[in-house]
This record gives sequence, C-alpha cells and structure tokens, in this order.
Amino acid sequence: MAKTIIAKPLTKSSFAPYGQVIEKQGSEERVINNGNCVRHHDLAKIELDGPRAEPSINIFCGQPYEMPLLLKMVERHPLGSQAFVPMHDRPFLVVVCPDDNGKPGTPEAFVTEPGQGINLSKGQWHGVLTPLGQEGDFVVIDRVGDGNNLEEYFFDTPFIVELP
Repeated sequence: MAKTIIAKPLTKSSFAPYGQVIEKQGSEERVINNGNCVRHHDLAKIELDGPRAEPSINIFCGQPYEMPLLLKMVERHPLGSQAFVPMHDRPFLVVVCPDDNGKPGTPEAFVTEPGQGINLSKGQWHGVLTPLGQEGDFVVIDRVGDGNNLEEYFFDTPFIVELP
C-alpha cells in the first residue's frame, strides 16, 4: 500500500539537509553598478566532480504532473549539484530523499513560494522537475562532462505526494 507524503512549505532550514534554497530573502546584499543594482551574493554552492567537469546553464521546459503525484522514481547526480530557478512566478513541487546506504530513504516534499529556486547538493536523491498547474520554464545549472552523472531508483511501492 502506498504511503502518503504531504508537501510542506520550502524554507532554508527545512531544505538544508538536501541543498540550498535560492531566494533573495536573508541573502547578503552588495550594491553594484554605480548604485543601480543590488547583487544577492553567493546563494548556492555549485559542485563539480569527475573528468572534464564543467558547469552548464540550461532551460528546462517542464510539463505539470497530475496531483496527487504518484512518486515511482527518484534520481541523483553523483558528480555535481543541480539548481532549478523558475523563470515564472508560480510555485513548483520539490521531492527529495535522504540517502540510506546508497538508496533513497523516505521522501520529503516541499512547495516553493514564488521567487524561490533550489540547488540540490551533489548526490542528493530527488524527484523530477515538477511544475504545478501549468507548464513552466526553469534555468537549470548543473554539470556536463565525462562520466555517469545520473542514477535512477524505482520504488517497489510508489509514494503518493499531496499538496497541503
């Protein structure tokens, strides 16, 4: 029987075990460009390992999933972090799992606020990009290079993820 996971609001402290929340709130601000711009400084740690590793900036065009979400699979990227920054002002669903001896543990789900993105730490188990309600474009910053940077895990029994 599938276990139900209820998504909760995304906060820096609740997401800290999995990576960083990318948002302006609480960030270090630096005034630049002759006082015409505020830089919100050093919001996430980009991690790159493995042969010929380089950072890559991409745009992913994600389709919304039907809710509640039937979570059958999670993935991780053992050679680099992966950041998702929405190019729209709508929330999206983030599913992560702690590592349990090389396999994903019990999932945890978060709903972002408008203006929030996330950076998943290197090797962090996570669900796929999940816009809510309608299609969404995201800037994705991750690793390209040699080596296998994708592992997928399929649960024996899927989880059901519900919105709050």
